[in-house]
Amino acid sequence: MTLAEAQPQGLQFECETGNYHTFCPISCVAWLYQKIEDSFFLVIGTKTCGYFLQNAMGVMIFAEPRYAMAELEEGDISAKLNDYEELKRLCLQIKKDRNPSVIVWIGTCTTEIIKTDLEGLAPRLEAEIGIPIVVARANGLDYAFTQGEDTVLAAMAHRCPEKPPVLEAEKKERNAIASLMNFGKKKEDVAADESEYRKHTPLVLFGSLPDPVVTQLTLELKKQGIKVSGWLPSKRFTELPVVEEGYYVSGVNPFLSRTATTLMRRRKCKLIGSPFPIGPDGTRAWIEKICAVLEIEPQGLAEREAQIWESVEDYLKLIRGKSVFFMGDNLLEVSMARFLVRCGMTVQEIGIPYMDKRYQGAELALLEKTCAEMGVPLPTIVEKPDNYNQLQRIGELRPDLVITGMAHANPLEARGITTKWSVEFTFAQIHGFTNTRDILELVTRPLRRNNNLKDLGWEKLVKEAASV
Repeated sequence: MTLAEAQPQGLQFECETGNYHTFCPISCVAWLYQKIEDSFFLVIGTKTCGYFLQNAMGVMIFAEPRYAMAELEEGDISAKLNDYEELKRLCLQIKKDRNPSVIVWIGTCTTEIIKTDLEGLAPRLEAEIGIPIVVARANGLDYAFTQGEDTVLAAMAHRCPEKPPVLEAEKKERNAIASLMNFGKKKEDVAADESEYRKHTPLVLFGSLPDPVVTQLTLELKKQGIKVSGWLPSKRFTELPVVEEGYYVSGVNPFLSRTATTLMRRRKCKLIGSPFPIGPDGTRAWIEKICAVLEIEPQGLAEREAQIWESVEDYLKLIRGKSVFFMGDNLLEVSMARFLVRCGMTVQEIGIPYMDKRYQGAELALLEKTCAEMGVPLPTIVEKPDNYNQLQRIGELRPDLVITGMAHANPLEARGITTKWSVEFTFAQIHGFTNTRDILELVTRPLRRNNNLKDLGWEKLVKEAASV
């Protein structure tokens, strides 16, 4: 994919402050430790980082989460303590208590500022304690909210195994296992199972999704005869997918550009540049692009998409013809905007903390195409937006809905602007055909709330509160 192809001509891009107005990226621990079941995450930072994790993930405190804080005290900052010995002590304690398959060190702003050499310490300590240690920098100086996951997956991409030569003993063992798995099946049934897939270059998908969504997307590709060779990350670190030169890889989230770059440059994989499987339109485009690259004719996707749109018509009636404004938080904004335009909404502005025009090139092209087909103007995409300027624009435009970070939701509501927290889309199941209703449930909830207030005769009270 060339840079010229990745930049649609009609879209306008701006950059304002150069600041990230987002959640801290160390919060990626919240979903990654649940996804990678045999992992343990050690966040290396100050008490402020600890307070943040306590507040952001306090609801999970009774679930015995597999993460902890290594707090850097004043003594550490003045170099009076030995970083290696202290980290060794902590990792040995983790090994004793939890015995994980991998320990992930999450570097914070503090480790960047005092220049702690985590990449230099990790290999020595890994060899000494006998547990793999993956170093990921998820500091808020360099990364936006969801890019914390990106740095972790990019680091894990280096640990994906290459296919070892199969020994005769292993061949016999595999044949024995296959015979056991197919015990009781007719020969024609076994052959039918194997013939469900077309012959194609191995495909690995990357992006952390809940297990039900992983299953859904895998089955959607299976319907087209495409076999998914593995997911990064996998449920267990010991089951990371085999990644070799020439393999195809495809991302399911728009914030994974570093992982994509690592797989292409370091592991010599071929990236399938496609829109992301968010909404029925994005899911169809994602599957079609994979099919095109693998030279497989897609089957039944138009009917599948039409069926999904028909099933959510009750939600579409609520938002069709309304306007939406994205302040920018989790890097899902372009995909969400494209989906809402297809739903019949007008997007006034797309704020986004970070824009990789090459990795999101296909998504940007689909956004432009969707706006043209729906007959709505192209939105301006504002990278690293100035929140003060955005608030002025929101006051002038008066959108029907603002999707924003939590910091601005209540102030906007107090001014009579309907809002929805962007972070909710990060944690919700929004990928694939079957989760379209879940996205629309989130989008329409504040609008349905307002309608209910009107029905109850509280509209006057709400307006009076907004004018105070």
